[in-house]
Amino acid sequence: MSAREELIAKYAADLKEKCGVTPNMDLLTKVTIGCGPSIYNADSSTVAGSQRSELHTVKKNFLIKKLGLTDSPALDEGINAILEKYGKSNKNKYRVVVYYLLTLHFKKESVYN
Repeated sequence: MSAREELIAKYAADLKEKCGVTPNMDLLTKVTIGCGPSIYNADSSTVAGSQRSELHTVKKNFLIKKLGLTDSPALDEGINAILEKYGKSNKNKYRVVVYYLLTLHFKKESVYN
């Protein structure tokens, strides 16, 4: 099993155990690949849900640039809803899991097709 496959299995387990979501493995794999080498770095592989600058980066670089959404309060609400679902007290919020959940939340799976 490759390092990426191991990480995808870890993300799938997080989605099931912490978020109560059965992942679409094809989409999860595509989101993982889309995150590039950041998944292998301890710092960039997670999202610091309590840091405004981090949440701004998620909004600007993922929701607006990658998913093509327009900046609005709905984006912040979506991020907050996802972080709530993932568990605010959960320290390790994997970037791939957050991005996967945001992709579903905003119904933007087509970006990865």
